[in-house]
Amino acid sequence: MKYRLFIFLFVLLEPSMASAGEWSGYLGTEFRYFTEDPRDPRQHDENFSLVFEPEYYHEWDKGTQSLAFVPFFRLDQHDNERTHFDVREFTWAKVAENWELRLGLRKVFWGVTEFQHLVDVINQTDLVENIDTEDKLGQPMINLALINDWGTVDLFIMPYFRERTFPGIEGRPRNQPVVDDDLAEYESSAEETHIDFAIRYSHYFGDWDVGIAHFYGTSRDPRSFLTMNSSGAPVLAPFYDIINQTSIDLQATKGNMLWKLEALHRSGQGSTYNAVAGGFEYTFVGIFDSAIDLGILGEYHYDGRGEDALTFFEDDIATGMRFAFNDAQSSEALMGLIWDRDSGGKFLKIEASRRIGNDWLLEMEGRFLFDMSPSDPAFALSRDDYLELFLTYNF
Repeated sequence: MKYRLFIFLFVLLEPSMASAGEWSGYLGTEFRYFTEDPRDPRQHDENFSLVFEPEYYHEWDKGTQSLAFVPFFRLDQHDNERTHFDVREFTWAKVAENWELRLGLRKVFWGVTEFQHLVDVINQTDLVENIDTEDKLGQPMINLALINDWGTVDLFIMPYFRERTFPGIEGRPRNQPVVDDDLAEYESSAEETHIDFAIRYSHYFGDWDVGIAHFYGTSRDPRSFLTMNSSGAPVLAPFYDIINQTSIDLQATKGNMLWKLEALHRSGQGSTYNAVAGGFEYTFVGIFDSAIDLGILGEYHYDGRGEDALTFFEDDIATGMRFAFNDAQSSEALMGLIWDRDSGGKFLKIEASRRIGNDWLLEMEGRFLFDMSPSDPAFALSRDDYLELFLTYNF
């Protein structure tokens, strides 16, 4: 991996890192149990891994300059591709009255919906971590934010593209056949050194939070083509297109109700298309005279490419319940069901967490697929249902 910007920033700011700062982070162990036998005999029914993510933060010059450094490392029992190191963030920031400048590797999130982050386009997905696509690789960038009373304009220059990570032969869950990222191809002759650009306007108008953005550059969502590797085995090869994407994300807060919408228009990745995700979350506070809050979620997801979509969400309805127990252990739980209106396939996700003492956190996760049609993009994962326990020590 070519961390030229990372190395430059380290040399520039090393004296600041040597001075006083704050360390935090976590060290954890993860166990996954798969409830069905794998499609590929090289895969396994269970998997252990260790995770370490420290975080260093230091500010100086009366708080107008700061440095954040967040490395990440996972050691996996079976999957060599999932054993990996990444710099999630290594950012120098300069803050002034009407502007902010950030240089380095960062994670930037756009979006408001629960089940799919449709417009989130800056960072590459770290797919070996989880199929929910919420884990991201650090993106090298220059980010200038212009702050005004009428809103904030963020400008992004991204000089280096990072390829998506994919599980290896023994990894699970994964595509069938396996994705061989050594065979990755690009539309741009500059490949990973193609310079990407983005601009985003964000502001709030009363109860409404609004974000409008445009991105030009290498798509973070690769198309895949069936081919043969050097051994003659069938594999999938990723292809990274140059795209233009214009998007909007809206959230309205009306008492206990949140209304959410994400929509985009994208060209350059096959046929030009539109996609939308929208819905609501209503919170019942203190149900049955208890301290528990219950959130009810409902969303609809549509992708104009239909069966050619690169996502599972081409015509889907999602519903869910979120519990906040408001106890001393910060216990939370989320259950969500996604139903594909075309194929009839269903995806159930369960997430829960609870603190143990002051320093430990126990998280549980479940992913289950039902009634999957062979034509559904998620069919390759239909025997990869799993339960996961993740215990972390936080410092």
